[in-house]
Amino acid sequence: MELKQKGEDTLIDISRPFTVTMTWTTAADFDLAAAYETKAGQQGLVYFGDHGNRDKFPYITISEDKGVGDKAGNNAEVMRIHNLDEMNYVWLFCWDYGMVKVGQAARFKDSDITLTLADDNNNRISVALDTGDSGNVCCIATIDNSATGHAKLINYSQVGTLHGLKTLEQLINIVQRLVI
Repeated sequence: MELKQKGEDTLIDISRPFTVTMTWTTAADFDLAAAYETKAGQQGLVYFGDHGNRDKFPYITISEDKGVGDKAGNNAEVMRIHNLDEMNYVWLFCWDYGMVKVGQAARFKDSDITLTLADDNNNRISVALDTGDSGNVCCIATIDNSATGHAKLINYSQVGTLHGLKTLEQLINIVQRLVI
């Protein structure tokens, strides 16, 4: 299944761990990250600077940073989500590291970023980045686990512009469509 357009969603099974893979061949230093909000209202971030933890909260881990130095090729960053029982939301972000540092627009429009969720049975859902907006950080997808009994994956494709990434609130503001 593929969520091609902003706003498209589907139900997902979060009863087992799953993998989130972001791939691209564009010569850019894109980074995969997950911002989250727990059912108790706690917020946090798993990214190249904090790889998370598999065996204790937040039960999310991320692979090594790829594409460093704007390398083209078969780049992939992999995140493993082991347990979402305590989460209301997980926002899956991509940012262009070099462009965030200098506050300039990223190369999203000209890139081939693909986000794929896969469970252990190899059931896959792809999310296409659906934005022509200019910015250097994008919330590609949201996992909404706030309703009891089911979780939804949503193609969010919300872009924002940062000049340096200093606080988690900067990313949350993009999700909430606030001006940064």
